[in-house]
Amino acid sequence: MAVTSWGAVTDQGLVRTANEDALFADPPLFLVADGMGGHAAGDVASWTAIECFVDLVGHGPVSVQEAMDVVSAANTAILEEAAGHPDKAGMGTTLCGLVSVVAGGSEHWLVLNVGDSRVYRLKGGHLEQLTVDHSEAEEMVLAGRLTREQAREYRRRNVVTRSLGTDPEPVADSWVFPPVDGERFLICSDGLTTEIVDSEIERCLIDQADPQKAAETLVERALQAGGRDNVTVIVVDGESRSQTSLVDSDTTPREDHAGGRS
Repeated sequence: MAVTSWGAVTDQGLVRTANEDALFADPPLFLVADGMGGHAAGDVASWTAIECFVDLVGHGPVSVQEAMDVVSAANTAILEEAAGHPDKAGMGTTLCGLVSVVAGGSEHWLVLNVGDSRVYRLKGGHLEQLTVDHSEAEEMVLAGRLTREQAREYRRRNVVTRSLGTDPEPVADSWVFPPVDGERFLICSDGLTTEIVDSEIERCLIDQADPQKAAETLVERALQAGGRDNVTVIVVDGESRSQTSLVDSDTTPREDHAGGRS
């Protein structure tokens, strides 16, 4: 498995009265979900999504299709939970993550995303955002109506355009690519990225060699910057097994995007 070590932290923040984020960090799965709905429904949605993936741990090699099928199952599970509990009507959650999968006969990474939680990769000292936010702010940026800087202060920046718990089912983004020596991944909720900029995140990931310490430091800095939302961080260090990729080039991540032991 192309994982050497990892660290994970979640915090309620300094303003919210409950933590509606959920995380799972155990190879081959590293997932973050940011719930929405209020009145305890947000945390139900986020944990419902996470729990759907647990059976993939320890059952042998995971395929891309198996992982994406669970995303669909998670959407159904949230809808069913809401249908059975009127007080949870309308609840939903983002979901993003990193999954070690077998594709083309060799180990690859699968990055998946629904919503505005994010997956980043640090490689060669450069931080790259692998996922694309499904948010009103991102749509405004892509349309040229806001700059990246303006989007950080946009009053509707927290409005997501895709989430789990919707009918029709949302389309999850996914990218598959082979592992590379020395890469480090960050999976986080928007409680981190709305408080500190990518350059500060990059510096922290470079400076903190231990992934658990890196995760703790990032959460601390988000709290120091205001901690206006729940904040969840997973840092994953990987290693290459020097295997040949058989996955088509059009499944690699877009290049224009912005603890434990195995």
